[in-house]
Amino acid sequence: MLYLAQVKKKLPLGETELQILAYETGENVWQLDTSEKLTLKQDISLQEGVLVLVERESNGTVISIQEAKDWILSILQQYITKNAINTKFIAEEKQKIEQWRQEITVQNLELNRRFLEIETRREELQQLEQSLKSKQQELQN
Repeated sequence: MLYLAQVKKKLPLGETELQILAYETGENVWQLDTSEKLTLKQDISLQEGVLVLVERESNGTVISIQEAKDWILSILQQYITKNAINTKFIAEEKQKIEQWRQEITVQNLELNRRFLEIETRREELQQLEQSLKSKQQELQN
């Protein structure tokens, strides 16, 4: 998982404390979260206040740390520059939305089909149950 963090302070034993600012939840989707601090056992050669990208495994082990400047500049260039939201960008987003809509429609149709199958089977079982009850009644008489 990828995290955006800030180098907070250098600790006396050569350790470094990072303040987690956000984490990636999906492609280009981030969740703000400043509740976690991360203490690195090793000293990193970055000054306090520097923003870094931290890649961690699911168990919390740090895989890599790199300065976030280039990454932030690429985001600014991609999304915030004067011409970032242009017709091509809008068309791509519309295409993604249409694809999601189609996927949801297919899923909805499949769920409806399954529901109808279950309803049909339930009705068949009720009819069988009624048939068995009437046969049982006949046998008792």
